[in-house]
Amino acid sequence: MGEFTIQISNDLVNQLVDDAVPKKKTRKTRRKVARETEKPQSNETIKPDSAVTPGWPVQSPLFLPATLPVQPVHSELEGIQSVLQESERVLERLQKQEENMLQEVTQKAKDLHDKEYKLPNPKPEPCMAERLATLSCYKEHIKDPLKCASLVTGFADCLRRFGRLGDK
Repeated sequence: MGEFTIQISNDLVNQLVDDAVPKKKTRKTRRKVARETEKPQSNETIKPDSAVTPGWPVQSPLFLPATLPVQPVHSELEGIQSVLQESERVLERLQKQEENMLQEVTQKAKDLHDKEYKLPNPKPEPCMAERLATLSCYKEHIKDPLKCASLVTGFADCLRRFGRLGDK
């Protein structure tokens, strides 16, 4: 790279020092680069390798920092992050709600299944004792079944009381 100089007028330095906040936007002017044959027109000439006025950094006109909208990008990123965090919270709540509903539906399905397919309480058969007594008597008296007539009559009477034997 070749050697270059930057020309800064006293008026510009005074304006920058006196006015911390510019009142209106000013047009950017091109800085004139003095050619080696020409003399600089301003009172001060700054060369990259020469001493610099204290407090003012030296910048090359080719590498002047561009003003980037840092704040809008930062706020936009914060907005995106907050939306993402809120979405994650909503997702967690929905997952918890889904788990609760699944447990509730599973429990209700189990309850319905148990009610629908529940075996009724078996009712004791009436006259079971008389029946068993009559059968055991027949087994004992295979050759003489008339000895069991009183048991058969008691069994028949029991069945009539419960409506199992017709009144003939």
